[in-house]
Amino acid sequence: MNMITVWEQNNQAHIEAMLAWIRLRLRELIPERATREQKSTPESGFGWFRRDKPETAGKAREREPLRLTAPDKDELTRITEEIELLEQHSPPPALKLLAESLGLSEFEKNALALCAAQELDTRIPALCALAQDDGNQRHPSFALAFRMFEAPDWSALSPHGALRFWQLIEIAQDPSLHPSLPLILRPIRADERIVNYLKGLNSLDERLAQLVEELPSRLPMEKLPPSQQAQAERIRDAIRADGSAHEPRLIRLLGSDSESKRLVATEACKHQGLSVYRLRADRLSARDDDHESLARLWQRESRLLPLALLLDAADADSMQYRQIVQFGQRILRHGGGVILIDESPGQAEAPPTTRSFTVRKPLPKEQLQLWSDALGREADDELARLTEQFSFNQPEIARLAREMQAEDPASESEDAPAVWSACRAATRSGMTRLARPIDARATWDDIVLPEDLSRLLRQISQQVSSRNRVYGEWGFREKMNRGLGISALFSGPSGTGKTMAAEVIANACRLDLYAIDLSAVISKYIGETEKNLRKLFDVAEDSGAILFFDEADALFGKRSEVKDSHDRYANTQIDYLLQRMEAYPGLAILATNMKSALDKAFTRRLRFIVDFPFPGETLRRQIWEQIFPEKTPVRPDIDFARLARLNLSGGSIHNIALNAAFLAAQSGDEVGMPHLLDAARTEFRKIGQPIKESDFVWQDRLEAVK
Repeated sequence: MNMITVWEQNNQAHIEAMLAWIRLRLRELIPERATREQKSTPESGFGWFRRDKPETAGKAREREPLRLTAPDKDELTRITEEIELLEQHSPPPALKLLAESLGLSEFEKNALALCAAQELDTRIPALCALAQDDGNQRHPSFALAFRMFEAPDWSALSPHGALRFWQLIEIAQDPSLHPSLPLILRPIRADERIVNYLKGLNSLDERLAQLVEELPSRLPMEKLPPSQQAQAERIRDAIRADGSAHEPRLIRLLGSDSESKRLVATEACKHQGLSVYRLRADRLSARDDDHESLARLWQRESRLLPLALLLDAADADSMQYRQIVQFGQRILRHGGGVILIDESPGQAEAPPTTRSFTVRKPLPKEQLQLWSDALGREADDELARLTEQFSFNQPEIARLAREMQAEDPASESEDAPAVWSACRAATRSGMTRLARPIDARATWDDIVLPEDLSRLLRQISQQVSSRNRVYGEWGFREKMNRGLGISALFSGPSGTGKTMAAEVIANACRLDLYAIDLSAVISKYIGETEKNLRKLFDVAEDSGAILFFDEADALFGKRSEVKDSHDRYANTQIDYLLQRMEAYPGLAILATNMKSALDKAFTRRLRFIVDFPFPGETLRRQIWEQIFPEKTPVRPDIDFARLARLNLSGGSIHNIALNAAFLAAQSGDEVGMPHLLDAARTEFRKIGQPIKESDFVWQDRLEAVK
């Protein structure tokens, strides 16, 4: 027989003994008149206060009659001794455990037992009515408890007394009761959760269960990576120290990855035998009195169950953040167990009575091992580059590996490009809120630039691909704490190939390219721009994406002299951008045609500055010669030399070629010089350049006119 069964039997015996003891104590209070009337009318079942209808009198006689004889003193002594003996077991029955956990006095424990007996024994309501000499008083009251039990404790009526503070009992607020009815005479009943606890059913209160969710204690893999395991042990030591401290503290979990923080918190609490429940900030109501009631409920539950509460404030606004911090402090004020709060960088500082721990995703070398274990393959150069470009936590790696195995179990461990594609797809959802994806199709063969410029762009691409070797294998990451990313400035007139160059690099590196949506980032409200940028960089750091800031001078303009609060906040915004650009581990490209408008502080932080010149005639001819796709029907007499003499940028040449193709499609002909010159005339007018009409007439047309 296991220990659980032994305890259950002991607890059941204790409940039965307590119910018998309660019945005896109630019978002691029943007036002799009620006893005489019950004896004279046994068929009535409950004597003077019950009037059964004739059709139900037979059913009443079938039930066990309620005996109202005076209790035997020896029987009362025997049951009292039996209760004391049962309470000496280890562990003791639920009622004694509850009294010890919540600090109930002997009177409060007996009063709670009386209220619970009302729910556990159908004979108790009738006895309560008889003992109070009132057929309508079928519920216990404090007045009844004061008469029943020795050493009555008047502090039990106080809102700060254990019965009411821990919400063990409920006081009737029935509108049918007279408003002036004293508290001592009002009906009281045991809380449903407490009744279940006394029966041995120990589960979280339903009012809290609707607001929180239990975090799984099982890890997605066998154990946490070493860096996270070490942090979990530090948090565990802090929990242990707070357990013996006079004033426990709120434990703050900082960092951008909430999933890693939940894993570390669960691991830390698991070693203390605690189950972790998560409460999101948006689940709390705005009413302060509701917070107080919920805080007391959680304090009570933490004494009845091994619990820890994780307050999720990662996505909370400033008001929700203040509310959830105050809620955690309310719980701690009366020793509410272990309270952790999941915060995001940039949120307001919590009060000084906290302990802060920063939890990050696994290190790149740890992610490499996680990928190797999940895919069942040796860690090779491809996986090493994968962990350098993408940052995933342990559950994400396990989930991606499972999805790949489900799609193609035979080839998942061998197909490295498939792993890379799965990682790119997994990181896209978070980026689309603040950035616009660019479908990078251009290759090195498509872009026409001067040789030195092309060589510089290839150098940028190679640095993106070789970061793992330089930062990891060669030790630069251990020596440097910033500037590990790659930032480049693409400057030059509009249409000179800045965006196309970004596409070429993204395509060569097999990474996603995102153009930053300034309308979604910049806000007129103070602090909102920085908040949006923080979200953007946090998501981008994990995705390995290339960030493309077009018209960068709108965000990275020069700092101005501080004349008022607006100047100060504008400069703060630029300072924040400088910090995040320098800390961003991926490739960030700034594009502008107003290089002089950028703040000079960016120049030092930029690893590459690429000036895109306006193309000369030689480059323009190269652009013209490869502007059309292979499938486009083009006449063989295209005069590329003449087209190259048109002083146009690469972007304008692209527009002319596209418009000419539409003109040819409409006329049902191949793309020829007439179409190209007509489209060129339109482009010149659009960009405001002077036009000499003879420059846009093809020779065949001139001869036809003559």
